[in-house]
Amino acid sequence: MKKDIHPNNYRLVVFEDLNDGSRILTRSTVKSEETTKWEDGNEYPVVKVHISSSSHPFYTGQEKLVDIEGRVDKFAARRKAAEEARAAKAAKVAKPAKTEKKDEKATAQKIG
Repeated sequence: MKKDIHPNNYRLVVFEDLNDGSRILTRSTVKSEETTKWEDGNEYPVVKVHISSSSHPFYTGQEKLVDIEGRVDKFAARRKAAEEARAAKAAKVAKPAKTEKKDEKATAQKIG
């Protein structure tokens, strides 16, 4: 086995879920500037997360709308733009087909 490939700065860290306020004390190497007081009275570094097992719909069995940084709005805007682009492309393709039919009729009338 290779030596010195694993981090050696494990320490107790509090992970706090921003959705429901739940907190978990565990060991980690993650760096954090903030600290918080835990139930045992000691100060520990705190890492704030947007979603954890206590608020994720898969683990809770409840469907929740979690809108972090306007993700739903961004998705809706992309969907609307895609639909408009699709409609514009379809309209552009449909117009030449109509003019081709008119050209064919005009040519048939000249020939006939």
